[in-house]
Amino acid sequence: MSLIRGTLFNIYLIILTLIMGIIAFPIRLMKKHDLALRYAQLWSHAVLWGLQHLCSIRITITGKENIPAGPVLIASQHQSFFDGFVWMNTVPLPAYVIKQELTKIPLVGPMLLLSGMIPINRQGGSQALRKMMDTVAHAQTMGRQIILFPEGTRVRPGERVPLQNGIIALTRQAKAPIIPVATNSGLFWPRSPWRKYPGSLIVAIGNPLPPMKGRDLIPALEKAWDDLSNAHHLPRETP
Repeated sequence: MSLIRGTLFNIYLIILTLIMGIIAFPIRLMKKHDLALRYAQLWSHAVLWGLQHLCSIRITITGKENIPAGPVLIASQHQSFFDGFVWMNTVPLPAYVIKQELTKIPLVGPMLLLSGMIPINRQGGSQALRKMMDTVAHAQTMGRQIILFPEGTRVRPGERVPLQNGIIALTRQAKAPIIPVATNSGLFWPRSPWRKYPGSLIVAIGNPLPPMKGRDLIPALEKAWDDLSNAHHLPRETP
């Protein structure tokens, strides 16, 4: 059944993206950034609708009240492509830090840029990091909520990888509240693109981390993720 669910959802996602990508051409020509963001939010809402109704995935988001108004840095675990959609409709002005390769996807890539997503060249070294930090700083002056994945890649539930040191430099410049987020999304939308599992997908939003020195940030963030996972009894293995 997981294969059937995944196949149905993939067909739905491809058709949805093609239709909405073609309809988006006038928005791209007008170069309306706010309209592009609203359109991207509509697309993401439709994607999550498909997960819920085609794959029987129940989505629960807890702790929204922990996100203060205005610019913030949302530091989320990254287990699934789901994580790239959920924040579009959870905060009012989302801006994801995304890998540059995503901006090359036909139809989707131009809208990501127009809607204010923040690409980074992961092979670009310190120069790419400085450029990303400048873009993040500008986005925050516009009141955007920055979503980043410190793990740098999708990670299986329960797996540990070293966090990217770039988050330390980013938080030093941004000077915004850092919101830790834990999830179990990888249990239901795993790395295999053809399988989706039913169940209760949880996004757990924690309290803002207190101000701290840069070297203390990574262990504090990892502990916050662990505390959230334990508090919400997030399972560690694929059902």
